[in-house]
Amino acid sequence: MPVATFPKAQLTGEGSPRRGAGVPVRCEDRRMTAELGNSAANTPLSGAGNDRATGPLANLVSEARALQPRTVELRRRIHRRPEQGLHLPATQEAVLHALDGLPLRVTTGSAVSSVVAVLEGARPGPTVLLRGDMDALPLTEDSGVEFSSEVDGSMHACGHDLHTAMLASAARLLCAHREELAGRVVFMFQPGEEGYHGARYMLEEGLLEVTGTPPEKALALHVTSTAPSGVVTSRPGPIMASSDVLRVTITGRGGHGAMPHDAVDPIPVAAAVVSSLQAMVTRRVSVLDPAVVTVARISAGTTSNIIPETAHLEGTIRALSEHTRSLVRTEVRRVCEHVAAAHGCTAEVEIESGYPVTVNDDVVAPGVVELAAAVLGTKYAEPMPNPMMGAEDFSYVLQQVPGAMAFLGACPPDTSPDVAPANHSNRVVFDEEAMVHGVAMYAAFALDALAPERYRAAAIS
Repeated sequence: MPVATFPKAQLTGEGSPRRGAGVPVRCEDRRMTAELGNSAANTPLSGAGNDRATGPLANLVSEARALQPRTVELRRRIHRRPEQGLHLPATQEAVLHALDGLPLRVTTGSAVSSVVAVLEGARPGPTVLLRGDMDALPLTEDSGVEFSSEVDGSMHACGHDLHTAMLASAARLLCAHREELAGRVVFMFQPGEEGYHGARYMLEEGLLEVTGTPPEKALALHVTSTAPSGVVTSRPGPIMASSDVLRVTITGRGGHGAMPHDAVDPIPVAAAVVSSLQAMVTRRVSVLDPAVVTVARISAGTTSNIIPETAHLEGTIRALSEHTRSLVRTEVRRVCEHVAAAHGCTAEVEIESGYPVTVNDDVVAPGVVELAAAVLGTKYAEPMPNPMMGAEDFSYVLQQVPGAMAFLGACPPDTSPDVAPANHSNRVVFDEEAMVHGVAMYAAFALDALAPERYRAAAIS
């Protein structure tokens, strides 16, 4: 596959970030305003038509583009030094550096390497939350980009480096609009999305109470390399599945491989369990409320002539509603135990609870697509017809705050989305130009909620 190449970005200044719980820092307002005011023309992504908004909404894209050197520099800094899990000291440092000097009240997590920044508007009003996750994946990068990971076995293969950079630039953009805001914006820089429940830890540490007023709306953007660059898509209701880990140990009786009649072989029982689980899904789960049960690993035995005593299965359970999730968990246990018993074995079933179903608000999610059409142009806004069976811990936030998860296409311009390496591939490449739209959308979401007299009227017109 041809690999996209990117121009080098220049570092935008040094300085030590200010850290600590609730330590406010003030920006140099005139310097920041001048930076945004000197933006280039609103150059669209390749292939854009003449359907862009005019006035305040269109200016957000221009302002996001003016910040693109900063956005790219932060993204590449994080990409080169990826960190996994809940403790991301270098990434946290990079975020604090990017926010230094802005009129934000910044706090860092105690249990995890989170960063929460609060922008207080000029007038009282509601609170809006914007999320960007920061952690990487356990992969060795083979993308070929010049800023590839310098850490063996760790790679930003899901675009969280882009999310972090977009959110930091959105914070800078919104600071320049502080006088227009009636309310406040919470910027949620989250570690540990890749299976570590980072959002849940942040909620337990008081994320939603940080301003004294719980957020009324929330948005998370997630890039995808298999959608056209710059396109925003979302849907109301379930958008991503729940995710539980399945582990099964089947116990029989070991023996000599030449005399299976003197043993109780757990291996064919494991095979029967796998087949029966697939039949269970097709016969016990409604096709209108689907589920997935995948057995992804089977292990048993030590050599060619020994029947082992145990066989181990491991896999994943996905569902798009809590009802079906509960049903499948019950049925999986029943199938494993009864199939094993039918063959003279026992089955020990462990189901580790993962992320809940990600459920978008019925009003906020369509509003995000409409906002994208107004800000970016109609060709960059698409309703998402079907949910996907991946999982996301922003689901914890959406259980408490009306909001939306939305996807942002970031397929490189020289690659077809149909053949582009997908998220979680060691060869994935994301189009950095898509970050302009991401920054603009984060800012537009906040301004639409907190300065409606100026921005919502523009969207409607």
